Amino acid sequence: MKKAKRKATNSFFPIKVEKLKQTLEDQFENSTDLSFSIFENSGQKLAVFYLSYQVNSERIENMLLKTLLDSQKEWTVESILNEVPLNTGQKMDKLEELLTNLINGHVFVYVEGEKQVVSYLMLNIEQRSLTKAETESVVIGPQVAFTESLVTNLNILRWRMRSKDLVFEKIMLGKRTPKEARLIYLKSVANETDVNTMRQRLQDLEVDEVEDANVLMQYVEDSSLTIFPQFYSTELPDRASYAINKGRIGVIVENSPAAILAPTTFFSFFESTEDLYMRWNAGSFLRVLRFISMFISVMLTPMYVASVTFHYELIPTQLLISIGQSRANVPFPPIFEALLLELLIELLREAGARLPTKVGQTIGIVGGVVVGTAAVQAGITSNILIIFITISALASFTAPSYLMGTSIRVLRFPMIILAGILGIMGIVFGISFLIIHLLRLTSLGRPYLTPIYPFRMVDLNKVLIRFPQQFQGKRFLSFRPKDRVRFNKKKAHEKKDIDE
Repeated sequence: MKKAKRKATNSFFPIKVEKLKQTLEDQFENSTDLSFSIFENSGQKLAVFYLSYQVNSERIENMLLKTLLDSQKEWTVESILNEVPLNTGQKMDKLEELLTNLINGHVFVYVEGEKQVVSYLMLNIEQRSLTKAETESVVIGPQVAFTESLVTNLNILRWRMRSKDLVFEKIMLGKRTPKEARLIYLKSVANETDVNTMRQRLQDLEVDEVEDANVLMQYVEDSSLTIFPQFYSTELPDRASYAINKGRIGVIVENSPAAILAPTTFFSFFESTEDLYMRWNAGSFLRVLRFISMFISVMLTPMYVASVTFHYELIPTQLLISIGQSRANVPFPPIFEALLLELLIELLREAGARLPTKVGQTIGIVGGVVVGTAAVQAGITSNILIIFITISALASFTAPSYLMGTSIRVLRFPMIILAGILGIMGIVFGISFLIIHLLRLTSLGRPYLTPIYPFRMVDLNKVLIRFPQQFQGKRFLSFRPKDRVRFNKKKAHEKKDIDE
């Protein structure tokens, strides 16, 4: 009868303490970090078990074991919950739930014969202190960055966005190694369709584990085949709070120092929070400069290869003479010469990023100068091409998003190949393919090139050029936020007139 009742209720308890210990040891393959202690009092057996590397041992000794062993009352589930001075106590009766919480830093107390076990969250959180962002440097504005601690990241966002409408929706990711994630949005602003779409993608994710927010982003993006990122990954809390205030959705994952922002547009990857903190004139200039830099980075070297290989008539006479003199001793065709130097630049960049900071900077500067000079003297390449390659590399580093900057650098290689094979026609073909590809892309179902396509005049002052704040009273309407107005100009002018 007891077995039938246990099967009907799907409960693992009651169970003998010794058998419970054996079950846990079998589940964790006799792992050395499983601590299982048995205490006896007046014929009662009490078991306290946890994973020792996951919990705070001082809190267990002072607040749990001391209270239980000093208690004069009979041990029961209710007496334990009432006497232990912790407010995280909860009752459980299923083995799967017990194992999941055991891994997540819970301490369990079981009295033999009881139908439930009591658990307390005593996770010992290891975290680094707040520091500057490594991949998104800012000169003006907040310097603090996200950390690997989910609790710390939530506290930072709550501190920056003190709104009762701010929602932190909990979602567990990963079947074999579960991790906690939070879906973050402003309930009164974010579009419900976007929220539901992101929630559905996260809940439908069938994967063993999610290593990082950037890995999660690849799982839930609209297209996994494109080189362009469709969601924005940021380490800056001010960037995340700014996007969420505009009606976008954020996702943060446990053990990841990055937040995912969606939906985004192609132009979002060239915006920086510094644009907001500067005067609108300077901010607009820098934003336009980034777009020009992107075009230079993709087009400068391919144009050189196409002109030198097929279209001499496009080069001014004096410059053509200089190019001819610099290439007089170069035995390779321009396409091979350009690909070789581009590869060299990428090798120096990757080596500088992987080495310690001081050594990496030395390798980047000294290596570039020494290798470039030696290549010219050896007749492997021309000095004019080195100038073009350097300008292209510098232009690619102006993108605030590391992911977009990497995409731009990769795009140079197929463009150079097309230019070396087909000349200007190859470049036109490559640009046409890119435009068509970008037109087909979406981010959380929203057009990737909005507000250019589909065209929305009202949103142009938020992507290409940043106008003064009094002309940006509405949010980004292409994403259809619930609350479209972020700044009421009429009321602001009325208040200003009254003050005057």
